[in-house]
Amino acid sequence: MTKTYQAHFELRGSAYDRAMRKFPDARQAEFHQLIEAAELESGMVVADVPAGGGYLQGYLPAGCQWLAHEPCASFTNHGQPSEQVVPLLPLPWSDGCIDVALSLAGIHHIDDKRPLFREFYRVVRSGGRLVVSDVASASAVAHFLDGYVGANNSTGHEGVFLDEWTLSEMTQAGWTIERVETSHFHWVFANRVDMAAFCHELFDLRASTEADTLQTVECTLGVDDLQAGGVGMRWSLMTIVAQRS
Repeated sequence: MTKTYQAHFELRGSAYDRAMRKFPDARQAEFHQLIEAAELESGMVVADVPAGGGYLQGYLPAGCQWLAHEPCASFTNHGQPSEQVVPLLPLPWSDGCIDVALSLAGIHHIDDKRPLFREFYRVVRSGGRLVVSDVASASAVAHFLDGYVGANNSTGHEGVFLDEWTLSEMTQAGWTIERVETSHFHWVFANRVDMAAFCHELFDLRASTEADTLQTVECTLGVDDLQAGGVGMRWSLMTIVAQRS
């Protein structure tokens, strides 16, 4: 059995958070593709689970109400005191109070996603949506995470990545799948040195060097020199949009 989300990020959430604070715009395209898929509008109540360090909040359209839930105290700025430890489930909201629930790059640490999907179904109103964007099974990103990251970080990495079974789990929880997309984008940096430093801290790669990380990223994922300047590290996610009928 893989480690739980909590088991990973109670140990390395602080390193992840430091990397995101040092390079807050690196993953901008990743957040934008999720917001675009969710079709958010001003006045909507938006749930963010797991919320990490609250990075998504700054990308919401003006007028949205952001509700965050994060079980690991190693993250900060997600709407809960940093010393407060809470379980992932049940979600801390009443039935049908959420317009759109969002989950970005966190649930590949959950073996059986059906309890979470059922909780999302409970808190989202009729006609509301759930948008999940996470690593796809058998993708280059999945190989990078379970290979290089798992061999060199503080917790290991055995992802339960998104695939056809994930769609089945969602429909079993009551959701109607509207569309499934593969989003390709870049994590953007001023230079390759910054890119390696970000990845090294984000994934807590204690057993490797930044030079090794740079070489592996270039060989496994690919890096592009961007026309606007800087470099782009290739990344991709599977994005699922579902409706509560």
